[in-house]
Amino acid sequence: MAVSISVVLLLVILAAVFLRNGALKLSHAVVCLLLGFYLASTSMAPTIQDGLTATADIVSGIRP
Repeated sequence: MAVSISVVLLLVILAAVFLRNGALKLSHAVVCLLLGFYLASTSMAPTIQDGLTATADIVSGIRP
């Protein structure tokens, strides 16, 4: 568990740096993809899923 958390933290930092630069290259996209896979295997996955579902419900309920 400690190894996966440190890898997730490293990938979060790398993704933030890449996004701040404004140039998302193929290598940057791979880092973001790996971040997603590592986040999915952590204990935060259900919380993230619930948050995304709630956001999708709110957005789908908005009528222009």
